[in-house]
Amino acid sequence: MTNHVTVTIDDTNPAHPLLEALGVTIQPDLLIEALTHRSFSHEHPDTKNYERLEFLGDAVLELVVTETLFNDHPDMTEGQLAKIRAKAVSEETLAAIARGKLDASRYILLGHGEMEQGGAEKSSILCDIVESLIGATFVEYGIDTARDVVHRLVDDALAEVASEGPALDWKTSLTVKAHTLGLGEPRYQMSVSGPEYSQQFTARAMLGERDDVIGIGHGTSKRKAQLAAAEAAWKNLDAATHAD
Repeated sequence: MTNHVTVTIDDTNPAHPLLEALGVTIQPDLLIEALTHRSFSHEHPDTKNYERLEFLGDAVLELVVTETLFNDHPDMTEGQLAKIRAKAVSEETLAAIARGKLDASRYILLGHGEMEQGGAEKSSILCDIVESLIGATFVEYGIDTARDVVHRLVDDALAEVASEGPALDWKTSLTVKAHTLGLGEPRYQMSVSGPEYSQQFTARAMLGERDDVIGIGHGTSKRKAQLAAAEAAWKNLDAATHAD
């Protein structure tokens, strides 16, 4: 066995913590497939991994979230709805759901290398697991039950995201604030460090042609680093504005 947990038929009991959190039972083979990372299936060639279920679950998740936003926020524009949806189904949000509501890292089947690199705690894998479990629910029960599971998992985060204001899109919010204050267009100076398999990006936010850094952010991707830098810059500008 190459992982820290063994999934057995008993794990499909509705009292099992993972399935209790989902609110459904899933038949054993489908549940195991939904929890199996490709690194495990590479070491066990006859084992299916979760990638097809993830692909399906991603579509179901986006449909249900879009449907919910459309019905709950009739006064919002398409652009506003799209930003809320993007944040609600983002890797960051889904990974937090996997950790907080599902405690999913305990159940993921990983190969030796991925397990040694802490794959069960990687946000990208935890995000995939949420989507694959939604996909498995759809395969077994159809859209109505899958919709219930999505609501059970995502509604709290969706409500929080919808009320975030500037945090919903820090880069856009920084641009708007800079324009309001008569400052230049935000730009980001990027740098990267670390080995190729574990790169760390750093973004420095500046305005217009000025070289003054007004916010610094770090992340595992260029986008994440820029969002973090934009957040820091927005807060610095906001604090300076209120200080005046």
